[in-house]
Amino acid sequence: KSVEMHHEALTEALPGDNVGFNVKNISVKELRRGYVAGDSKNQPPRGAADFTAQVIVLNHPGQISNGYTPVLDCHTAHIACKFAEIKEKCDRRTGKTTEENPKSIKSGDAAIVMLQPT
Repeated sequence: KSVEMHHEALTEALPGDNVGFNVKNISVKELRRGYVAGDSKNQPPRGAADFTAQVIVLNHPGQISNGYTPVLDCHTAHIACKFAEIKEKCDRRTGKTTEENPKSIKSGDAAIVMLQPT
């Protein structure tokens, strides 16, 4: 029926928008946090066993190595994700690789990491 942001109808939602939507014949009681909506006929949403992300360690005591499992926040969801592989350290400003396959990262480091939802 409609897509809304702060109770005002939208013609489209953009990345980063936190929206609500009305769907015909579905009660709010049937929906749960973390459900995903998409076009089932055109590039439907798919689950992922893992994903690669650029992370910046802001304030963490000690070293972070493979196997570390923090809780990540993605919009309104909270999910534990394991650092399956720290692929590289990179410069925070330029994104250029500074070290391949580091054993660990620490506060102030930026890295490319393969994460696995647990």
